[in-house]
Amino acid sequence: MASTFESIKVAFKTSEVRNKILFTAFIFFVFRLFAHIPIPGVDTARLSELFASNQFLGLLNIFSGGTLANFSVMALGLNPYINASIIFQLLTIIFPKLEALSKEGEYGRQKINQYTRYATVPLAIMQSFGMYVLLRGQGVIGNLDPLSLIALVFTMTAGTVFLMWLGELITEKGIGNGISLLIFAGIVGRFPVTAFQTISTITPDFIYRVIIFLILALVVIALIVVVNEGTRRITVQYAKRVRGNKMYGGSSTHLPLRVNQAGVIPIIFAVSLMLLPSILGRFLVSVPNQAVSSFAQWMITVLAPNSLWYNVVYFLLIIGFTYFYTAVVFDPKKIASEIQKYGGFIPGIRPGTATANYLNYILTRITLCGAVFLGFIAVLPSVAQSVTGISTLFLGGTGILIVVSVVLETVKKIESQLVMRNYDSFLR
Repeated sequence: MASTFESIKVAFKTSEVRNKILFTAFIFFVFRLFAHIPIPGVDTARLSELFASNQFLGLLNIFSGGTLANFSVMALGLNPYINASIIFQLLTIIFPKLEALSKEGEYGRQKINQYTRYATVPLAIMQSFGMYVLLRGQGVIGNLDPLSLIALVFTMTAGTVFLMWLGELITEKGIGNGISLLIFAGIVGRFPVTAFQTISTITPDFIYRVIIFLILALVVIALIVVVNEGTRRITVQYAKRVRGNKMYGGSSTHLPLRVNQAGVIPIIFAVSLMLLPSILGRFLVSVPNQAVSSFAQWMITVLAPNSLWYNVVYFLLIIGFTYFYTAVVFDPKKIASEIQKYGGFIPGIRPGTATANYLNYILTRITLCGAVFLGFIAVLPSVAQSVTGISTLFLGGTGILIVVSVVLETVKKIESQLVMRNYDSFLR
């Protein structure tokens, strides 16, 4: 902990890193400023009552950064962009051309990011219209004429595109992953409000439940830090080579395999997919066709937040996305090839294919531990919430995971920037 604070202190003394941190803080300010610009024509009092009584909307509001509760121009948040990212990562596996494009280095990544941006717009339009239908059915917003409806949909879509642009600015000129940091800022921005709501409802016989809740939260945070920092170190030995009268190599190093290679991305992906059935169900529930309406109502009931099936599907999605994203960011064949290229080998394992199989064997098993842990922590607060009866602190394991993981990743980014700068000054 002391080293972390020392790194942050040094970062603010370094002009380049300090400017990146201040730029990120400025983008946070812009984000929170636009998050409080409401769309006209909405009954805000009725909207507040609806969010207080609906757990699904409460969860959706958390991941929009609180922008949905006051129906701001950024009401959709980054959900359309996240859904588009999921779609294209799945398409990369299905279509060989996209897979080949993803392997073309920086150019390929830029092209796929560009396609993701294009796909975000139609998804945002559909979700904007779905949100209008949902809120109209609840009496929050009245019937709009076609021109007003088009203006509403395009305003919400523009808010998502603007928020996506802010995230990319942070990634390019700030510190850390911009999308994750904006979600983090939204969750943290809503925490004082939910904490105040909890304090205002506390009674003498309710205090012990709050204490239990806080103890569980501290235990969860500690476990998240331990698992995120946990690694399996694979020894790599480099053979000695003689060139002329000198001998090179012969050193030993370690290849660290993280227990949670995917970080916070599986949580974000899983939440985005879990929100889709409820949004689609609430959109179809008013359809005149009785069969479609009944199916939509069944989908809303079965996948309601805190329900058994919601937690089961959520748990399985997190495990699946953890394996999926780990396969994207860590390629055992490529790592084995690089080790062999520089004359390295894992003791007791043949170079090449055998090394790749060994790394895949180890990675599969430690990823299972990380994936099960992520899923368990994600559903645990829902169980704790039902036990303690605290419904106002609807942060859940998802929010805690994102907040803790983003903080850890951002601190590592700051430290890596400092190390890079030290190397640059040394070379000069």
